[in-house]
Amino acid sequence: MKKIAIAAALVAGLTGVVHAAGDADAGKVKAASCVGCHGADGNSLAGTPNFPNLAGQSASFLYKQLKDFKEGKRKDPTMNAMVLPLDDQAMKDVAAFFASQKLKPGEADPALVEAGKAIYKAGIAEIAVPACMGCHGPAGNGNPGSGYPQLASQKNVYLEKQLKDFRTAAQNTGSTPVGRTNDASKMMRNAVKRMSDPEIKAVASYIQGLQP
Repeated sequence: MKKIAIAAALVAGLTGVVHAAGDADAGKVKAASCVGCHGADGNSLAGTPNFPNLAGQSASFLYKQLKDFKEGKRKDPTMNAMVLPLDDQAMKDVAAFFASQKLKPGEADPALVEAGKAIYKAGIAEIAVPACMGCHGPAGNGNPGSGYPQLASQKNVYLEKQLKDFRTAAQNTGSTPVGRTNDASKMMRNAVKRMSDPEIKAVASYIQGLQP
């Protein structure tokens, strides 16, 4: 059987290693416009499952995402507009602030835990889906040095959307990009392109239950 590279950089998506040096105290001030969606401490508000938690995420990953939104490499009408006023140092400062915050633990749907755990820990060999923990670790803590984001306790609704956006991009054969395409070497697109909606839902729920 052809070996499958363990490269499932889920949710938020692998974007490479970026060294971001920011000032968390300055970032707290500059993040004032972010709190309405992501919460004052980077834990998005209850009742807004489509807004991701940012607390505890690596500063380098957060900075890269902000930069991608600013440069149009990652598409979201709200975020593309929000980052326009931010210069490079401001993005690093905001990233440093949210990285310094404590992530609150989430919970998984008990009915989906076993199915989600199987995918996260072992992948789905028959359709060439690699194990998520190969990049993000058994507890979902990620690997900042390699550019793999923290996934633990991330909102499942947000995760589902990101995985489906990567899948849409992978399945698109047109010349105009659709879905999410800011993953390095198409790693996430290749990882999820054959996954079904129920499989995505299960692994997203399991990840929400991983403890930071």
